[in-house]
Amino acid sequence: MLVKNAMTKDPIVCTTETSLREAVGLMRMHHIGGLPVMEGTELVGMLTESDLISLLETERISDDLWLPSPFEIIEIPIREYINWEKTKHALRNIGDMKANKVMTHRVITATEDMDIESAAALMLKEGISRLPVMRKKKLVGILTRADIISAVGSSHPANEGS
Repeated sequence: MLVKNAMTKDPIVCTTETSLREAVGLMRMHHIGGLPVMEGTELVGMLTESDLISLLETERISDDLWLPSPFEIIEIPIREYINWEKTKHALRNIGDMKANKVMTHRVITATEDMDIESAAALMLKEGISRLPVMRKKKLVGILTRADIISAVGSSHPANEGS
């Protein structure tokens, strides 16, 4: 089976200037985990749940604390408090950030004529959950893991020759 027979046509997209608040709204409304990011008609990135979650990472306590001194025992809670304050500040400002500040710039794509087995192998190799589908330089669809499962589940042995 070819990608064009399994993909979702006309995917929901955002632009480089879309705020993360708007992008998250689109993901929630359409029950999707990622958006191709467009600049005009050009695909320039992907914005995924993983990209958004990575914004919430905070610095970790140093692993090199060995038999802490009294000063270090006091320092650990202070460092944790500072990290929490940074996280709260980041959460307040995340919604206003633009997609181009967070998106993944290296976009792995598929073509319509690729077979879904190759597309699935590419997704596994790259550790990604979706592939924008291109016709030359035009975005024409998106192939997700769910699309592949659905396509494989709906294919019947009698249809394999088509």
